[in-house]
Amino acid sequence: MAKIVFMGTPDFAAPSLNALMESQDLIGVVTQPDRPAGRNKGLRESTVKQLARSAGIPIIQPRRIREEGAIEALRAWKADVHVVAAYGQILPQSVLDLPVRGTVNVHASLLPRWRGAAPIQAAIRAGDRKSGVTIMLVDAGLDTGPTLAKRARSLANDETGQSLHDKLSMLGAELLVETLPRYLSGEIEPQAQDNALATYAPQIKKEEGRIDWTRSASEIERLVRAFTPWPGTHTFWSGRQLRILAGHAGDGVAEAGRVVDVGGSLAIGTGRGLYFPRTLQLAGKRRLPVADFLNGYREFARARLGS
Repeated sequence: MAKIVFMGTPDFAAPSLNALMESQDLIGVVTQPDRPAGRNKGLRESTVKQLARSAGIPIIQPRRIREEGAIEALRAWKADVHVVAAYGQILPQSVLDLPVRGTVNVHASLLPRWRGAAPIQAAIRAGDRKSGVTIMLVDAGLDTGPTLAKRARSLANDETGQSLHDKLSMLGAELLVETLPRYLSGEIEPQAQDNALATYAPQIKKEEGRIDWTRSASEIERLVRAFTPWPGTHTFWSGRQLRILAGHAGDGVAEAGRVVDVGGSLAIGTGRGLYFPRTLQLAGKRRLPVADFLNGYREFARARLGS
């Protein structure tokens, strides 16, 4: 049985790690260093570290994977193959050269569509009707390596970044444990990607969550869903940040950013159509259904948002 080193950090990687622990010879785990979290900024272990520690698997947590100490530790493990799922660092060639069977990656899109750091959010924002996972070999490019297997899933009409993340993390684990043994036995011939079809999903910046009400209601709805739970979407009302947590697009006409009443329902004007918010949260306050929000802030029914 091949000796495997796993590299991963967040919740997305956990199902893949669990699947490998049950079916393969896992000799080591690489994950990001513990990070400050919560109000008291105490150090928090990654999900992957918690799983590996509970299983007694050796762990390293280099600040940078390209550090000589990290490379020496990897070299000492003498892995046949590295498996990566949302590790969080770009692997240098010095690391890619170590395993004799290369580095296999679980990527949350149907490559070559949505290469990059945020494929889940990109698919929802773009209005894609399907997404999926790709098992691929890592090379020096940005998700440009040859593919080993793909599996698609349709997106629900109310799909959020969280719901799609959860579905694809499980799907990736299933496909990984099906594909890896077949690759290692020589049954699968890696397939080059068509670079002409490539699209890109760069890392998300928190400021991208600010809503531009001149965009269409459909675009705003997709943005809200894609950025749930992180980084979230927001606007400003009288100088205060207002988070838009859920809602839907609909027909109608109103000034962009203007709150209006439509048949007893609260709506916000956009560049095309109306956006009907369902859940709101004013900075420092609790999240509220829109009806409860209006009970506390009746003046919101005539608000102009965005400033």
